[in-house]
Amino acid sequence: MLDPLRRGVAEFIGAFTLIFVGAGSIMAAAGIHDPTLVGIALAHGLAIAVMVSAVGHISGGHFNPAITLAFLVTRRLAPMLAGVYWLSQFAGAVIAALLLKWIFPTAAVDATELGAPQLNSAISVGAGVATELILTFFLVWVVFATAADPRGTFKSIAGLAIGLTITLDILMGGPLTGAAMNPARAFGPELVQNFWSHAWIYYVGPPLGAVAAGLLYEWLYLRPLAPVPVGPPETGVREPGETAAS
Repeated sequence: MLDPLRRGVAEFIGAFTLIFVGAGSIMAAAGIHDPTLVGIALAHGLAIAVMVSAVGHISGGHFNPAITLAFLVTRRLAPMLAGVYWLSQFAGAVIAALLLKWIFPTAAVDATELGAPQLNSAISVGAGVATELILTFFLVWVVFATAADPRGTFKSIAGLAIGLTITLDILMGGPLTGAAMNPARAFGPELVQNFWSHAWIYYVGPPLGAVAAGLLYEWLYLRPLAPVPVGPPETGVREPGETAAS
């Protein structure tokens, strides 16, 4: 029982940090009339990079129900533990959103809907789902490549690669959908602010993208039928045409 508790607390704190810093950065930028996309993207990316680096060795540093789902369907996480992760992630998101609503002025909260992701009225709902799906695919692909794959070049600094992926995703998708890539990131502010405009997008797109990325990476690279050439000799994997003797 102690191990799930320890992992759950790590997931709670990570998800809390993402919403507190990420959604908080949106309200802070609006408060000074400087909604800089780069700053918001960096706030989200740095929050994840720091927390994955801090507690990734404890829980894997998911902080995202979609990532947990990808690990569940690839049988890298037990169902009961996945449930603990989901409960912790959503709880962390809600508590963070409640604190943000208490801390920030009402004007900033109302102007940004508490930092909840929103669909740009200039694009269709289908385009919004596709955007969230693709951005989450990128994120989970990088998570599997850096944190799940023992051959991953960046395994020791997986947090940095994952955080940078979130940053680049927001730079592209932030103005379109908010680039949540994470049902908990959407749920906390939506619940506390009671703002549910096109909310289903963030509970359909990210899980689909996460499962697609997890299954594809698992099938192609983590359960190969033969050695996979991935780079120079120091990776420990032979290049095409090499023999054991060479």
